[in-house]
Amino acid sequence: QVRLVESGGGLVQAGGSLRLSCVASGSIFSINLMAWYRQAPGKQRELVARISRGANTIYADSVKGRFTISRDNAKNTVYLQLNSLKPEDTAGYYCQAEDSGGFNYWGQGTQVTVSS
Repeated sequence: QVRLVESGGGLVQAGGSLRLSCVASGSIFSINLMAWYRQAPGKQRELVARISRGANTIYADSVKGRFTISRDNAKNTVYLQLNSLKPEDTAGYYCQAEDSGGFNYWGQGTQVTVSS
């Protein structure tokens, strides 16, 4: 079992920045991939960024050049730095972890609201 706890969301003006954190606990040795997803009201959950155990990353086209995912294995934490925020980035942001067996774990989410 893996438990994920997100933090760092909030209300910010367009052009501003936030840093989201996701702390993993439990069977963390089994985690291969970690990712951030987001879901806006009335829309499907979408992948924002993903990072492998070896720190290889992928990003959604809509956030490339603005968001950065990173992980600190010593702290069992993955971060998402959000810069140049836009109103369309407003969503619930969810941390996800995939273990070696392909099972997915989810955090409870943290809300990001960007005002214009």
